[in-house]
Amino acid sequence: MYGMHPMIMLTSLAFLLIGMLVSWRLKSKFKEYATAPTSSGLSGREVAEKMLRDNGITDVKVVPSEGFLSDHFNPATKTVALSPDVYDGRSVAAAAVAAHECGHAVQYHTAYPWIGLRSKLVPAVQFSSSIVPFVLMIGVLVVNAFPALLLGGIILFGITTLFSIVTLPVEFDASRRGLAWLNNAQITRPQEHEQAKDALKWAAMTYVVAALSSLVILIQYVMIFAGSRRN
Repeated sequence: MYGMHPMIMLTSLAFLLIGMLVSWRLKSKFKEYATAPTSSGLSGREVAEKMLRDNGITDVKVVPSEGFLSDHFNPATKTVALSPDVYDGRSVAAAAVAAHECGHAVQYHTAYPWIGLRSKLVPAVQFSSSIVPFVLMIGVLVVNAFPALLLGGIILFGITTLFSIVTLPVEFDASRRGLAWLNNAQITRPQEHEQAKDALKWAAMTYVVAALSSLVILIQYVMIFAGSRRN
């Protein structure tokens, strides 16, 4: 938990529970739509390769990855990595996830501003996330004697919160691009399209919960800091 303040511990536990429920719902939706075949009959790998070609992207490879829902786009290696159920799957779920990940490749290809900002924040987030729990925990304990430490922790946590918020338009836009392409390329029929949309909606909800959790906890730390200044 971030810090030891009871209010923050309760908030963290509440959002942890909500996150678990959303994750469970996402997995159940994926399993449901993994049994729904697409009329096109294409595998996730074929869907991804076709979407990349249709968007004029020739330097990105589609590769398999290990783990359930481990799908991601890596701009450094220029690869769209698809989990086994997606890479080989010929279902609505596989098509939706493959198209979403290719949506990220399209974002980089078209210089989408939000993903550019997100990429610039990565080094700072990698640094801050490794030390912020300790800084905040100690900062809360010694806030009256050494308030600057908690303030430093708040700034570091603010960077990770900003990253979570910036991630939202990136994820929603990737889904929008993927769904639009699935429809235009006639990979999915109307009913299949709605199923794909529903699957990606629950995937996006995981990012929404993470961003809200981070923002609420950040506000609580700011309130603790402000309260200590009034004492």
